[in-house]
Amino acid sequence: MLNEDFTNQWWRSAVVYQIYPRSFADSNADGVGDLGGIAARLDYLAVLGVDVLWLSPVYPSPQADYGYDISDYRAIDPLFGSLDEFDRLLHSAHERSIRVIMDIVVNHTSDEHPWFLESQSEKASPRRDWYWWRPPRYGMEPGAPGAEPTNWASIFSGSAWEFDHGSGEYYLHLFSRKQPDLNWENPAVRHAVYMMMRWWLDRGVDGFRMDVINLISKDPGLPDGHHLPHQPYADGSEYYVCGPRIHSFLQEMRHHVFAGRPGNCLIVGEMPGVTVDEARLFTDPARAEVDMVFQFEHVQLDQGVSKWDYVGFDLRDLKASLGRWQAGLAEVGWNSLYWSNHDQPRIVSRYGNDKEYRVASAKMLATVLHLHRGTPYIFQGEELGMTNALFETVNEFRDIESLNQYAAITGSGVATPGEALAALRLMSRDNARTPMQWNAGPWAGFSTSPPWIQVNPNYSEINAAAAMADPDSVFHHYRKLIELRHTEPVVVHGSFHMLLPHDEQVYAFIRRLGDVELLVLGNFSSAHAGVDLADAAEWARAELLLGTPPELESSGRRLVLRPWEGRVYRRGIPGRGAVEYLDPI
Repeated sequence: MLNEDFTNQWWRSAVVYQIYPRSFADSNADGVGDLGGIAARLDYLAVLGVDVLWLSPVYPSPQADYGYDISDYRAIDPLFGSLDEFDRLLHSAHERSIRVIMDIVVNHTSDEHPWFLESQSEKASPRRDWYWWRPPRYGMEPGAPGAEPTNWASIFSGSAWEFDHGSGEYYLHLFSRKQPDLNWENPAVRHAVYMMMRWWLDRGVDGFRMDVINLISKDPGLPDGHHLPHQPYADGSEYYVCGPRIHSFLQEMRHHVFAGRPGNCLIVGEMPGVTVDEARLFTDPARAEVDMVFQFEHVQLDQGVSKWDYVGFDLRDLKASLGRWQAGLAEVGWNSLYWSNHDQPRIVSRYGNDKEYRVASAKMLATVLHLHRGTPYIFQGEELGMTNALFETVNEFRDIESLNQYAAITGSGVATPGEALAALRLMSRDNARTPMQWNAGPWAGFSTSPPWIQVNPNYSEINAAAAMADPDSVFHHYRKLIELRHTEPVVVHGSFHMLLPHDEQVYAFIRRLGDVELLVLGNFSSAHAGVDLADAAEWARAELLLGTPPELESSGRRLVLRPWEGRVYRRGIPGRGAVEYLDPI
């Protein structure tokens, strides 16, 4: 266990900006974003005011899952540049006081990684046990339907097992068949991963965002899972989500990778299916595992039996979810705050109004998120209010998850092509992956050649050049939110108190630190909304930190918000006494 000085947690007051490199900026006119494009836009990020740059994978990869299938952990894919270019980018970012964290995937590799190729070569290979190999079910023909070692479904559709004709066995892949899972029960695997991570830290990287890190520990017995309705394969997640040795693996990683670097690195764990109670353990500083987790609960509220089953959005559910996480990690641990990333549709199209109230709802959503307790994450283009794309046909999609889903549900007759396309338009990851909209020029200023995926047609209206020139834009609102986090201690350290939990229109909460209080309000509707508070009149006289002066008079117990308006008030409470960091909700 590390003896770390956990008071040096600089990331609590930081704001992280995620870049999906292939869609950010193209410097060599091949239609794919690259490191040179990112380097050329660092001043843009400095003006925005972010503290940390999170790079989605730029390692060599066959690009089956656009970089999340890594074939070499210690190099840069020529598609994005070179190690020398990476070093220059890292140096340039540091010159602007921007830290850089790498996205790393160690639950699985590419099937073209040398480790897997050696593992696959023969059963006697020293690396055979670096992956999960199993024979077919007893008495069944190898490769026949139902002969898979377990009945687990892949997260990317179909079976989680792929038959290898050369050895007559199957290998496990929780995602694509081109992403075989590493066997973390093998200490040699863990040692190789830790050496690789230290290599990047020695190069100057400031930490890691670790993809699906809570899936690395599997129940070694690999039992069958529970069958899903109308599905040929079963849900095996209870045997691999937060598995039996996950905490010991992460503690071991912290010791072997981050020892001697206390307080200098940011360690973020993406953890699908994690609960609040589990997150408390993962992020408890005394346990030395990760600094914060990425959880998915609040971005699954509009989904039914799967992400493709859209059931609508209810604000009360969002308040209950985020409020539970604020309360659960109030005294121990830390929250990551996000609406968007490379795996989620655009938030203004999802929880906001991307038509007549696009700007207002984008600002409101940002205000509500950034004023929670935790570290905020911005996904590229979110600060512009970028929207979901309008994909006309399935041929315009590029995401393997989306294409597999379309093929699976149309091929089985579960949905018509039109129904499947409608689901993809709402929830596909490609909505987040259309090129960054820099200006109103050809291909939105992203490239001088046709991009790898279509540009959203609204780029002539929604782009960085226009936003930076408009003082009332979404971009400048994000700048104000970031500045507020950097200058107002209550935003970082204050307690959180949810208000109006059953209101269907208004999100409201109090942040409190010592004798300072902030009131945060967000109207999640296209109608005016009244906010009933006992001290509304007093708040109406308080300092308005963010938002525009009230359009309608507020009096007595009621404040009135415009459609999709966000507002932040600040007031002092004379005589309140000592600083209070961690009041419960």
